[in-house]
Amino acid sequence: MAGFQVHAESKYIPGSAIKARRVVNVVRGMHAEEALEVLRLMPQAAARPVAKTIQSAVANAEENFGLSREDLVIAEIFANSGPMRPWRRFGARGRFKPIHRRTSHIRVVLEEVVEEE
Repeated sequence: MAGFQVHAESKYIPGSAIKARRVVNVVRGMHAEEALEVLRLMPQAAARPVAKTIQSAVANAEENFGLSREDLVIAEIFANSGPMRPWRRFGARGRFKPIHRRTSHIRVVLEEVVEEE
């Protein structure tokens, strides 16, 4: 049985959304505690900001709404692309090589799942 929903969002995270989606797709649908343990062991750099966003959503659920952390499941999680910052690299013979420094926004929605007896 589905219950209350709580969300958290992290914006302007350095790193592309494509790389963050690789991490996000692994933890989608897991219990929040299980997802944090999986993220702690992942080697990808995007695992840390995703874990911090999930921890923020869990803290919001506990502090603001009094929900139990064991009952929380990741209902929605996605990484969208943020603004790109142009950067430059100078090449040979006075040429200019543009680089795009990408950012991403990570949004997590946790849902309280109550087991029926």
